[in-house]
Amino acid sequence: MAQAKEGDTVKVHYTGKLEDGTVFDTSEERAPLEFTIGSGQIIQGFEKAVVGMEPGEAKTATIQPEEAYGPHREDMTLTVDREQFPEEIDPEPGQQLQVQQPDGRAAVVVVSDVSESTVTLDANHPLAGQPLTFEIRLVDIVGAAQEQATG
Repeated sequence: MAQAKEGDTVKVHYTGKLEDGTVFDTSEERAPLEFTIGSGQIIQGFEKAVVGMEPGEAKTATIQPEEAYGPHREDMTLTVDREQFPEEIDPEPGQQLQVQQPDGRAAVVVVSDVSESTVTLDANHPLAGQPLTFEIRLVDIVGAAQEQATG
């Protein structure tokens, strides 16, 4: 039976959990996730976990932050004066806000702390710095990588 390899387009079902067992994402109630291994469409550790799997095979893989969403970076947090917030926004921890970066692009940040005078914003991915455990089931290899012809 064929094994998934770099360049293959695959379909997988997955459930992602945090260290405490909390499910943060799953494909079980929807169509399988389809991606091409090695294309960078999904986190590196997940791609690596699928390599070598056969259709119908299931496995559990724990992916460290370096191969997931990276470490939690302090340089991606910013404390601002509460006066800088528009009056209609009453910031609360956990709230997502969209801010405009100096280059004009929009970025999503999460309010991580609020005091009487300041608000701390965090631009890290919500899963940054966390090891992630995935239960993965390879549903199908829908497009195999083309083998290079040798002359």
